[in-house]
Amino acid sequence: MVLKTLTMVRGHWLPMTLLLACATAGASAQGFTAQANSGAKDATATRPQTSPAATPKPAPPPVAPGADQALYLVRSTLLTLNDANRSGNYTVLRDLAAPDFQAKNTSADLVVAFSDLRRRNFDLFSVALLSPKFTTPPALDGNNRLRLAGFFPTRPLQINFDLTFQVVAGQWRLLAISVATPEATKTQSQINRPPKRGSPGPFYGFRAVSGTLGWRW
Repeated sequence: MVLKTLTMVRGHWLPMTLLLACATAGASAQGFTAQANSGAKDATATRPQTSPAATPKPAPPPVAPGADQALYLVRSTLLTLNDANRSGNYTVLRDLAAPDFQAKNTSADLVVAFSDLRRRNFDLFSVALLSPKFTTPPALDGNNRLRLAGFFPTRPLQINFDLTFQVVAGQWRLLAISVATPEATKTQSQINRPPKRGSPGPFYGFRAVSGTLGWRW
């Protein structure tokens, strides 16, 4: 004979075995909830934390080059031009220039621009041997463009140059070029004179004539 124990729950007598079963079921449910919460916390703890994207710093403004770098820019540009004049192929000169220069000048435009130097077979190789005389010190303008202007004291014809560069991907690249070969005896005393009022400025992307991209001395 089995003795059943009764207990009072909310005014009703229930067998003790049923009460224990309810209690066990409740404990199991609480244990499952605790494990689920613990798993959620672990997942949160192991989730990689993403940091906000860093704001890129603006590139520092360019600095005017020293005398050695200015000399290199002048010589390398004029020697590249000399190679182009001798071969008739101005692709390399154009490819080394700034994008703005490339956008406004095709290789065919450069062929026309420097036709006078090619016709006269004028050799610019002497720029590799002589030091230029800068008419103005290398300096940056308000748009951070570098202008190098001066001449090589060759005889009987002098090599005058007026070059403008801009920084592209951290490198100075050609933006404007003007080359002329006047007689040295006539221009030596005139080279430092200020330009006449109303004279055009250096070339910044227009078709050139007589071997000069820009204005002539």
